[in-house]
Parts: sequence; C-alpha cells; structure tokens
Amino acid sequence: MNTATKLSGFALGLAAVFGAAYGVGQVAGPVTPAAEARHDATDARHAGADHSAGPATHLPGGLLVSDRGYTMQPVTAPAGEFAFRITGPDGRPVTRYDVAHDKQMHLIVARRDLSGFRHVHPELAADGTWRVASPLAGPGVWRAFADFTPSGGEALTLGVDVTVPGALEARPLPAPATSTTVDGYTVTLAGTPQPGRTAELTLTVSRDGKPVTDLQPYLGAYGHLVALRQGDLAYLHVHPDGAPGDGRTPAGPEIRFATEIPSAGSYRLYLDFRHGDAVHTAEFTVVTGEPGAPATSPPAPTTAPTVDAGHGEPGHGHN
Repeated sequence: MNTATKLSGFALGLAAVFGAAYGVGQVAGPVTPAAEARHDATDARHAGADHSAGPATHLPGGLLVSDRGYTMQPVTAPAGEFAFRITGPDGRPVTRYDVAHDKQMHLIVARRDLSGFRHVHPELAADGTWRVASPLAGPGVWRAFADFTPSGGEALTLGVDVTVPGALEARPLPAPATSTTVDGYTVTLAGTPQPGRTAELTLTVSRDGKPVTDLQPYLGAYGHLVALRQGDLAYLHVHPDGAPGDGRTPAGPEIRFATEIPSAGSYRLYLDFRHGDAVHTAEFTVVTGEPGAPATSPPAPTTAPTVDAGHGEPGHGHN
C-alpha cells in the first residue's frame, strides 16, 4: 500500500488476511458481552482449542484471547489510557498475580505490520482492572499481549486486537540485518533462530565504537527479547542466560538468549536493554527455515466487524 487509506477498510482486510486466532478489543467505548463471547468462541473453534479440556499446548503464545479459563477483556477507559481485565475460570476479574521479572503484568503492544512496538507495565486497581497511559502510538490495528501468571496458576500470554482509527500507511517489514542502531547505540545480532529447536542468539551492545560493559538491570535482567512472527504475530518472550549479581553474568556487552521459535518464517525481534538510566529497544528482522517458507498459523477465523477504539495521546517511554 503506497498511499494512506482509511483504517476502516484496512482493518476489515486484516481480519481476512492474518490467519490468527484473535479477539477484538478496544480502548474506549463499551464492549458488549455478546461480542466478547462471539470472538472468544471463534478463537477456540478455529484454533482447535477446547478451553474446558485444558491448555492449547500446540499453539504459540498470544494467539488466543482465552486460554485455560482466563480471558483478556479490554474495558472502557478515559482518553489517553488503555485498560483491561483478566477474568478467571469463575468469570470474575483476577486480582492476585505472581511477580515475574519484577512485575505482575507485562503488556506488550505491536502494530500488525510490525512497525510499532511498546513494552509497558500497567497498574492494578482493586477491582482487577489494569490501567496504563495508552501505548498505542498512532493509527493501526494493534495486537495487545498480556504476559502474566495468576497466583497459583501457570504463566499465560493472552492477546486481543485493538483498532486505533485514522489515516494509515502500511509499512513493509524491514529487510533482515545483523546490526541496528537505536538512541546512539549499535546492537549486533549473532545466531539464527531454528524452528522447533533451541538456538542461541547473542546480542552485543556498543556505543561510539566501544563495547558497553555497564548495562543496568532492567526487570531483573540485562535484556529482554520479544519475537513476533509476521502474519499472525505468534509471540515469544525470552529472558537471557544469567542474572545481574549472580557472580558469573557480565553487564555487557554481550547478552545471550536461548530461543526456540515455533515455525519457519519471518520474525521481528525486539531487544529491551537499560543503559544511562533509560530503556532502549533495538529491532531486527530475521528469516528462518526454508527460503520463502510461510509462517504456520491456525486457519483464518470467520470475518467479523472490527471494533474501532477511541484513544488520546499515546504514552511515551517504558513504564
């Protein structure tokens, strides 16, 4: 797409093109229970998931709005804010979570063309509502991933689609590269993810031609890596080997990750690291598996109307 288009047409096209099992959410404005139930049923049916029978272990994270009895539900929020709840098997909002990597909830949002990405940490209200300054930076269909562990339960990643209306120009996925720059830092990538088996990736951080050897801890680690598969946005969140202060893990310049991706295809990698009292995000495109092999995804769900989401000014920085 070379010219800007109105999002309403683009969003309906996405519903047919991206063969992910996903729910439709919103930032502001009511979400009717009937609509939620319809999309959740579509997710389960087309992903082959029986929620009553247990986890959909054959699916990567983030493809389902409901899993193992837990559901992600966007709720009405003031302008400039994003809000949602996680309901449990009893249908009530979950209010107790385990801390994982210094936080009870990791919220990751990515535009479906992978041209936007944010990793933020909402605050939990007593009624089970999570709220944060809107991380949705401009028009587009965004995938919002809730990465959490309910107390006494298993770690889960649920996802919903959120539409920010407005004129949109879709962007192609950047070409694969082994080096990128962000905020004056150069980050290089060594290693290639391998479908279905573990592969080591090493990301090396430098600045002004010198290795950075004093990375600062961020969420209990020297780096966090999110991988999203082009097309359905299958989600993988990876933490590095070692931990700050363990006596064996250096504070840079290398950050090593053991990764295992679900299929061949094109992926966008997002590395969060902290230095100079600020969090920086380096991005890479990698293609793995047989040349030209498409990403494997569940069959496309029945096309349903996309819900527009009103919002205010997007939030900035990492929370």
